Amino acid sequence: MSIPTEHNAAACRASRHTRVQHLVTADETSLAELEALLATLPICSTGRVFVEVPDASWIGSIAAPARMTLTWLDRSRRGGAPGTGRGCAAGEALARAVSGWAGEMLCCDDDATRVILLGGYLGTAEIVDELVARHGVDAQAIHTPERFGLATAR
Repeated sequence: MSIPTEHNAAACRASRHTRVQHLVTADETSLAELEALLATLPICSTGRVFVEVPDASWIGSIAAPARMTLTWLDRSRRGGAPGTGRGCAAGEALARAVSGWAGEMLCCDDDATRVILLGGYLGTAEIVDELVARHGVDAQAIHTPERFGLATAR
């Protein structure tokens, strides 16, 4: 089966146009990267964007394709590991959100979800482990910052 690569308004309106789901994560250290990435996605892109930030003062407006849902995760309003009484550590809210999302949305053997993980190393590494070990996502299909050295696609 050939997947058309052209993305323009007419192609996106076509009923047979393939829409690949995206999962994108970011944190306060990668907001510029996130905005650049979202600006390059076709207007017909679908999926979920999770952005973890230290507190509500970081929450702003980010342009994303209309079929993508952007969720802000405010660490200051979340608890840490159950039973510890600690606050939410960097990357922890992202890992939890992705785990919940993946449990509901990654349910097909032929799933072609594009996974792009931006942000801090600890949260990203935990998410990669979760997606690969629990949900069978091919590590080579997960895109992470090259500086992390995780065995993923480039």
